[in-house]
Amino acid sequence: MYLALTSLFFSVFITISLVPLFGKLAYRLHALDMPDSRKVHTRPMPRFGGLAMALGMLITVFIWLPRDSFVKAFLVGSMVITIFGFIDDMVGLGYKTKFLGQILAALVIVLGGKVRIVTLGTILPSSLCLADWFSYLLTLIVIVGVTNAINLSDGLDGLAGGICLLTFCCIAYLAYGARMFNIVLLSVAMIGVIFGFLRFNTYPASIFMGDTGSQLLGFSGITLALKLTQESLELSPILPLILFGFPILDTLSVILQRISEGRSPFSADKNHLHHKLIRLGFFHTEAVVIIYIFQFLLVISAVLFRTSSDWGILLGYLSFCSVALLFFHYTEKVNYRVRRYDLIDNVFKGKLRVLKERGILIRVCFKFVEWGTPVLLLASVLLPSTIPKDFTIISLPFFIFLVVSLLFKRQWFGASIRLMIYFIMPYLLYLGETSAAQWVSKYWMKTYNLGFGALAFFVILTLKFTRRKKGFKISPMDFLILFIVLAVSGLPDKGFQSYHLGMLSTKIIILFFTCEVLMGELRGELNRLGITTTMMTMVILLRGFLWG
Repeated sequence: MYLALTSLFFSVFITISLVPLFGKLAYRLHALDMPDSRKVHTRPMPRFGGLAMALGMLITVFIWLPRDSFVKAFLVGSMVITIFGFIDDMVGLGYKTKFLGQILAALVIVLGGKVRIVTLGTILPSSLCLADWFSYLLTLIVIVGVTNAINLSDGLDGLAGGICLLTFCCIAYLAYGARMFNIVLLSVAMIGVIFGFLRFNTYPASIFMGDTGSQLLGFSGITLALKLTQESLELSPILPLILFGFPILDTLSVILQRISEGRSPFSADKNHLHHKLIRLGFFHTEAVVIIYIFQFLLVISAVLFRTSSDWGILLGYLSFCSVALLFFHYTEKVNYRVRRYDLIDNVFKGKLRVLKERGILIRVCFKFVEWGTPVLLLASVLLPSTIPKDFTIISLPFFIFLVVSLLFKRQWFGASIRLMIYFIMPYLLYLGETSAAQWVSKYWMKTYNLGFGALAFFVILTLKFTRRKKGFKISPMDFLILFIVLAVSGLPDKGFQSYHLGMLSTKIIILFFTCEVLMGELRGELNRLGITTTMMTMVILLRGFLWG
């Protein structure tokens, strides 16, 4: 558990640190995604976000994971995908060269990592086994196919990243149940880099992942899914079809439509399912959230029916595809458009606009956020029964950085506060959740937890009524995180429940969001938050070194 959390936050930290740097590099090298008639964005966008994701994952895996033959093959295959994707983002590659890079990466996984589709469960008669040549060929086709499916689904801000985030969360959970811990750690590393990247990629995005990122997500996801389902006797080998169900449906429907119209299957158009949702009248963010909901339902189905009949899973997926395709076909045929109700768009939003312009609620809500955050930070330091010595040693350089930035380098102050909250607070919350001090009664713990709930409520109101034009805003990522928290909170596994992961995840997410909102609203006036963070770190050091 400790290693998983460390890998998660390490990969988040690296990715968040690298994305702005690679964004600037993309502008210098003119590696930009230019707007055109088939694209949604209206200004040139840097395409090096995927490179930051790749480095975040690779560095995390190199440092924290034991390297067996599969992990080594996974690293090499990921580097092949990254290299070809980087070249494509720089100068552009034809589809044949792209396929070459994907096939090379797939061969590394198949031959070096021993990942093969050797069974289709009860889909085939028990007396019929897959021939070796067909097994190798089918595995290559599946890996290359899903890699391209995720690549093609990357059409709206945060879409491909959100789909894959839900998928990797499901893979990590299933791998944990199957006790395949290398897959758990690899999935957690991918979850971390996606979280770090989505901080900059949810609508309106400031950077794109490019082919480097989208191909890496597809390649990594299908590789881990095949490794898991082909080697675990308890899981259905059909589950990867559910985990990547929406991108697969999207890709196949687009390709078949192009062929039926006499065009090349590799030609570009605006007939993806996310384009069709926008043509129905949904806004950009609404279309993304709708697809998140579809993907959330699919991964929950994968968890619930993971040991069910292979034929049942396959027929269920085909039924989902049929309903979705019939819906889009009918709405296009009758030229249906979503009705925008005046009650929501005019009355409700109009009232909120008036309240926002008067600035009354924002002052009240923000005062609670401004004073409530320091109180919860200090309370979080006092809750754990003990502070481990190794955690105390890790906290020391953060304390030094805080003090130096406070006294001598004020331009570093915001970054030092973020580092402390993002890197130290998650483990501190984990200690408080799993090993609270004896003096902490149920009443105090309930009050503490309700404090986070109240803080989240006032943070949301602050976001709604703020007058800031830039900075942290509500985005589809908020809904994505909500889905994950709800799913984690309801997991039936006793090992997960013993670590209170649902409550822990909720607190970490609320704290991260609060940090971003608070620092944005304070507009550089960080003295109170900085002093609180410094005091919190001092308490950690005192407790760890003197009483740990």
